[in-house]
Amino acid sequence: MTEAKFSSLPLSKEMLHNLDELGYKAMTAVQEQSLPHVLNGFDVLAQAKTGSGKTAAFGIGLLHKLNVKKFRVQSLVLCPTRELADQVAKELRRLARATHNVKILTICGGVAFGPQYGSLLHGAHIIVGTPGRILKHLDKGYMSLKDLEILVLDEADRMLDMGFKDELDQVIAHAPEVRQTLLFSATFPDRIKELSSTIQKEDAVSVAAISEEPPNEITEYFYHMTSDDKIACLKKVVAHHAPQNALVFCNTKIESQDIADKLVSSDIDALALHGDLEQYERNDVLLRFMNSSCSVLVATDVAARGIDIEDLALVVNYDIPPNYQTYIHRIGRTGRAGKAGVAVTLYLDLDIRLMEQYRNESRIFDKIDSLSNVDNFTLKAPNSTLVIEGGKKDKMRPGDILGALTGEAGIPVKYIGKIDLYDRQSYVAIDRSMINKAYTQLKKRKIKGRRFPVWMLGQKKPADMSNVWEKSRLVR
Repeated sequence: MTEAKFSSLPLSKEMLHNLDELGYKAMTAVQEQSLPHVLNGFDVLAQAKTGSGKTAAFGIGLLHKLNVKKFRVQSLVLCPTRELADQVAKELRRLARATHNVKILTICGGVAFGPQYGSLLHGAHIIVGTPGRILKHLDKGYMSLKDLEILVLDEADRMLDMGFKDELDQVIAHAPEVRQTLLFSATFPDRIKELSSTIQKEDAVSVAAISEEPPNEITEYFYHMTSDDKIACLKKVVAHHAPQNALVFCNTKIESQDIADKLVSSDIDALALHGDLEQYERNDVLLRFMNSSCSVLVATDVAARGIDIEDLALVVNYDIPPNYQTYIHRIGRTGRAGKAGVAVTLYLDLDIRLMEQYRNESRIFDKIDSLSNVDNFTLKAPNSTLVIEGGKKDKMRPGDILGALTGEAGIPVKYIGKIDLYDRQSYVAIDRSMINKAYTQLKKRKIKGRRFPVWMLGQKKPADMSNVWEKSRLVR
């Protein structure tokens, strides 16, 4: 870990104070290598893996150069998935706390187009989104990039893998030629270098922080299955390792839902994440998993891109990854922030030859039959999630919800977990032992002098919420 301080950079006192409050004590490798060049106005091509602090590496640069009095789109951040765009926008808002009146919009597909247009009419300083939806707004004239100063491509290699090249070209065609362009990529294949040469200046600075980042501490197991009953083998793996949570990768949308359903039938809390879900359903699945209201998430590679979970105990390759890079990307979700993780890959007889490329001295190969059976194993999530139909637009704050629960409701603070606020809804994780009491008390009591509808996420929504509920959540 580098010991370079943010105070060595020409940042405002307000920004330095905010970074300190956020726990940014020293720069990560990618921040130390790229931020000075970003602040000096150079184009940068940076290699950094997910979780390395790359959002702050470009986010601090965007905010440092931002002119809040100029209410135009000054920075555009393009991401391969809606989930990553949401995470980037959330982090940028945290970094922007020291800068008053900064408006950051998330513009992605899978949600209603009209409300996005309405938000754009009111203007924004920074846009974070996916190429397809950004292009749609540009082509309709709902968004202008004529004042754009900084363009960022986050996880550029993933965008090319997902076939965004044509859309990227069209979006960039709307941007001024005189601008700063920042590319962040986990790998530097020839395609990334070609992309850099076409959209960045000749003096673009190239930095590679991968070798200086501490490797994830992951124990890798490869279990040979002698049975075709993969679900039984998966249950055996989960029971043996008994993780607090797990991310299971498979190769198809249908399979992900089927696996999740079969785990639930075996008393293992599981949810599926795939492209057939509506955006609000995807948001809810991720939220439940990240606030410990679901123990196992079953996902395809495309659906899981952009998910950044700090405390993930176990990754399982239910299906063999299509290539070695995908394997590294999958297992890199665990063992972060100095914590140990476990990665498991299941394979059959027909995969034995393919597995030879994975063998090394540190990886453990064994038969699934070597794992002892665990009778009556269950894996219940420690929390459940309450949904309060009131959010930021209702001036709701986390402290208001916490006060309502710990005050007259009498719920000890130790039983209250993560609180997430959106425009029209708030989500609060409650220990399972207290969920019924919390639900009953919030149904009876007022928050900020008002009584809001409350229900449990994962259960059928109240009949009286009807279409209003559905439409509001699409634009949250």
